[in-house]
Amino acid sequence: MSSSGTTLNEKVLPIVMKFVGLKGVVALKDGILFTLPLTLVGSVFLLLAQLPYQPLNDWLNVTLGAGWTDPLFKANGATFNMIALVATIGIAYTYAKNEGHEPLSAGIISFVVFILTTSSSVTTKSGETVGDVIPTAWCGGKGMVTAIIIGLIVGAVYSWFMANKITIKMPDGVPQGVVNSFAALIPAAVIVLGATIVYMIFKWGLQTTFIEWIYKVLQTPLQGMTDSLGGVLVMGFLIPFLWWFGVHGATIVSGVMSGILQSNTLDNAAIVTSGKELTIANGAHIVTQQFLDQFMTVTGSGMTIGLVICMLFFAKSAQCKQLGKLAIVPGIFNINEPITFGTPIVMNPFMAIPFIITPMLSGTILYFAIATGIVPPFGGVMVPWTTPAPISGLLTGGVRTAILQLLVLAMSFFVYLPFFKRQDSINLKNELAAQHGDNIQA
Repeated sequence: MSSSGTTLNEKVLPIVMKFVGLKGVVALKDGILFTLPLTLVGSVFLLLAQLPYQPLNDWLNVTLGAGWTDPLFKANGATFNMIALVATIGIAYTYAKNEGHEPLSAGIISFVVFILTTSSSVTTKSGETVGDVIPTAWCGGKGMVTAIIIGLIVGAVYSWFMANKITIKMPDGVPQGVVNSFAALIPAAVIVLGATIVYMIFKWGLQTTFIEWIYKVLQTPLQGMTDSLGGVLVMGFLIPFLWWFGVHGATIVSGVMSGILQSNTLDNAAIVTSGKELTIANGAHIVTQQFLDQFMTVTGSGMTIGLVICMLFFAKSAQCKQLGKLAIVPGIFNINEPITFGTPIVMNPFMAIPFIITPMLSGTILYFAIATGIVPPFGGVMVPWTTPAPISGLLTGGVRTAILQLLVLAMSFFVYLPFFKRQDSINLKNELAAQHGDNIQA
């Protein structure tokens, strides 16, 4: 490793690790994973309701009747429209758990606060106001940023009360469930009182709700920032850049950005379920969770399948030949730690260049492809992260998306090729030198 690489490592790595280890970042990254089963299951029902082959959809409509998709959309809504609720519970739960406190109470309190700061009425299409309801529109993608804020605040405040033992203590011998319930009373009372005051301020002072205000002032601008070429380039750079230090860049960036990207995805899903065509003109977002998963981290961070192919067919060094054979199957299923650490790419300034450039190029190509209508925006269908390309592209975006996915993967081969040749040449010289040394000793 060069001296410049060592200097960069010494200066940047402590900052990166400090950020990664922040209590809020850890709680956000791990807590939002509780939404993953809902998004995957909901995606299955949405995929069944909107199959990527229109003639089959038309045949099913004729055969089963126009309303055959209603139960599927109902199941999709029951999952997608609960994402924010689950996220706020999961984040507060994870925060308290990481601090060593009973976590379920924190999650429940966070749920209550979320409901308290949300409107309890909806207006129908005819203009009638219906009260005593929980508006699912705000419990899904539109409420994600509010869910994150509430989850982090509740988790931190609850943990502070517990750490400082400001709780009701029960005598020995009382069942643990009862002890936990009474221990949560004081923090619950204080947190709910604070949330009630917030509700009053926004209701009477601003004639709105906290969740609607956050959506307008914070979430909408954030979605706009991420839904841009600049946002694509930043994500495309940060993920492999963090990986270069040996830090799991995809997990960190996705943990911070998933709330916004999922909001974009759920907005697009709402367009689909409304019966409108999913187009930019109808308000569809370009940059969604699938955008990141299927085109910027496909085959792993840095899109290293191109490097693996180089190793399989053009390697001269024994190290690269063997590594290519070992890495091809995991790479197909989007696991690339063998190639990242085995090449190595981590802390290798030379290999960092294609590792960073490739996902940025892929994101740029996809951004303009969607913006110009070459491929459609992504709907609400999401697939498990291990789904190989081009199957993942086909399921999330259709035939044109799958074809483009194959093209950018081919592009990754040509980006990596010249850098691989030099690295392979260095490895070969080292191997020959080692063999020559062994022969001399023999």
